Amino acid sequence: MDEVLRIQPIVQDFTATTLAAIPNVFGRLTYIASLRDLSSGRYEHCGLEAVYPQDAVQEALEFCHQEIFSRVLEMPLSVQEQDLSEFLEGMPGVLPATIVHWRQLEAYRILPPEEAPDYLRELFFSNLRALLEILASQHSTTRSSG
Repeated sequence: MDEVLRIQPIVQDFTATTLAAIPNVFGRLTYIASLRDLSSGRYEHCGLEAVYPQDAVQEALEFCHQEIFSRVLEMPLSVQEQDLSEFLEGMPGVLPATIVHWRQLEAYRILPPEEAPDYLRELFFSNLRALLEILASQHSTTRSSG
């Protein structure tokens, strides 16, 4: 309980100032995953580290990452599909190319938190593969009938 109280101000700060500006859950998940150094597994956020102790920032960002990841998995697939579609549409480039890249490169594999259990990671990956397949087929249907 003391750990949660110790990081609570950082979580609130990060949530209110940074995450609140990101319009969808997949965008938030991608953003927080991008803060993690892939070689060390540590999160880096200069703004928070300028105000709060580095270890507390690390714990707060790990907590937020886990919370957002859990929120995605708790969303019905239809809501995940809509959220993912909005997120991918907001990325640079055209949606069909983005979907192709995400499917081929499996860019979503860096999104789960490091401490996520394997079975939740696999569920997440399976869901993403299915959602990208659905979005790809919807887009090709829309494009060919439009």
